Amino acid sequence: QVQLVESGGGLVQPGGSLRLSCAASGFTFSNYATSWYRQAPGKERELVAAVRVPTGSTNYADSVKGRFTISRDNAVNTVYLQMNSLKPEDTAVYYCNAVHRLLPAIYAYWGQGTQVTVSS
Repeated sequence: QVQLVESGGGLVQPGGSLRLSCAASGFTFSNYATSWYRQAPGKERELVAAVRVPTGSTNYADSVKGRFTISRDNAVNTVYLQMNSLKPEDTAVYYCNAVHRLLPAIYAYWGQGTQVTVSS
């Protein structure tokens, strides 16, 4: 059974930090590019950060560059999002995503999301 399970969300004050984790199971994690997305109330889901395979190259939304860091540990099938200098506008539900392109097929999985609230 394929699963992506996020954890680490919560309430944090502006300027604080959180680390999100996403534990994968049921598929060959090392073959999948992984990303974090977020969706704020009334807004569309947006890409926050991604890490590709096998290169490990990363990319970030302009709004989080220099504050967030995505990383992954294939030994434990987990992708992380370290979030520093958090701002109220970072408040959203954060989702983990894993994608593997074996053309013509594309395999994509989503986690259930974890709430991040930045407020004083």
